[in-house]
Amino acid sequence: MGDSLGDLHYELQRRLHEIRARAEALSPLDIHARMDAIRGTADRAGLHAMEGLAHLSSQLALLPGCRVATHACLDHAAEALEARSASEREAVLAAVATRLH
Repeated sequence: MGDSLGDLHYELQRRLHEIRARAEALSPLDIHARMDAIRGTADRAGLHAMEGLAHLSSQLALLPGCRVATHACLDHAAEALEARSASEREAVLAAVATRLH
C-alpha cells in the first residue's frame, strides 16, 4: 500500500508540474479538464485535500483571472498532497482563498 501511495503521489506531482510548466500556454478549458482529472484521481485515492484543491482550481480555471487562481492553487498542491485530516484540508483551501482575496 505504501508503494502504491508513493506512486500515486509521484504521478499527481508529475501532472501538477506539467500544468505549472505549461499554464500560460493552456486554455482555461484545458486547465479545467486537467485539474478535474487530478481531482478524480485524488478522490478515488482518498486524498481529500488534494481533491478539494483540484476541484477549486478546475472551477476557478473557467472564471476571469484564471491564471492567477491556477498559480495560487498549484502553489499549495504539496501541502494538499500531505494533508491527512479534514482540518488540514480546510487549512489548505483557506490559504488559497486568503491569497486570492
